[in-house]
This record gives sequence, C-alpha cells and structure tokens, in this order.
Amino acid sequence: MLLRLLGRLDEAMQVGNEAVRQARFTGDREQLLGARVRRAQVLQFQGKLDEAITELTGCVDEAHAHEWTALEAFATQNRGKAYFDAEDYDNALADVTAAVFLREKLGASPSDIESSLIAVAVVKSFADAHRGEKDEAAAAASERRGPDAANRAPESQETSHDDPR
Repeated sequence: MLLRLLGRLDEAMQVGNEAVRQARFTGDREQLLGARVRRAQVLQFQGKLDEAITELTGCVDEAHAHEWTALEAFATQNRGKAYFDAEDYDNALADVTAAVFLREKLGASPSDIESSLIAVAVVKSFADAHRGEKDEAAAAASERRGPDAANRAPESQETSHDDPR
C-alpha cells in the first residue's frame, strides 16, 4: 500500500505479483484471494481498469462461492471503485451498495457502515448527474431533428419510379 501511495506503481505490482505467488505456495486460498484483490487495486491505480474489474469479478465470485463474506465485501467495494474510475456509475453504485449489505451481514461497526453509506451517496450523486447529462443530450438531439421527428416515417434511401403508389 505504501508503494501505491508513493506512486511507485511498478514496484507495487512486482510486490503484488510476489504476494500472489507466495500465497499460492502456502495453499491458503483465502490468503491468495486477498492478495489478488490487493494486486487488482494496483491495476486500478495504474489505470488498467478493465483488467482490474476482470480480476475483481473473479475475486467476488470466488469469495461468494466459499462464503468468505469479509473478502467478498472487500472485493466488491474495490470493484465498485474501479467501476467508478471507469465512469460506469451504475455498476459502481450496485457494487458499493452490495458491499454495505455484506458489511451489515458481517456485523461491521457503525463507523464502517457509515463510511460505506457515504460512498453509496457519493456514487449515487455521480450516477444521477450522469443520467441527467444523458437525458439532456437526448433532448438536444431530439430538438435538432425537429418537433415532429418521432411521428415521421423514416426516409427511404431508394425511391422507385415503378411503384404506382
């Protein structure tokens, strides 16, 4: 984590890869999953969002399958952050909300739940704003086509002179 904070992301990735290798050798699948989530965080900070989301999705699925709720919450929250960075606010909102429920299921402290709820509120505000921008763009496009654009039949590219209609 310190390497990420210092911006030494290449070194952080090397350490992350080594942690994953060592965890594989121990045979502790839960420890391996935690190392994979932390390595995916480095991918996210490197801007490799698709790779991070793919890795985190595998982590979420595996944690869920083994009923490792704490790791599932950790991986889900981090995938939500990666979706947020990718400006996929709907998926980000789904993940940070799911992480809240998982933390509640675990009996997390009120401060942990509160910080997760703040994340939900922030992501929701971005999702709502993004939807508003899409709605405004659609309205502007509709105005450019004219007020009766929705009622007009599509214009044909070919016109047949043999058609008696």
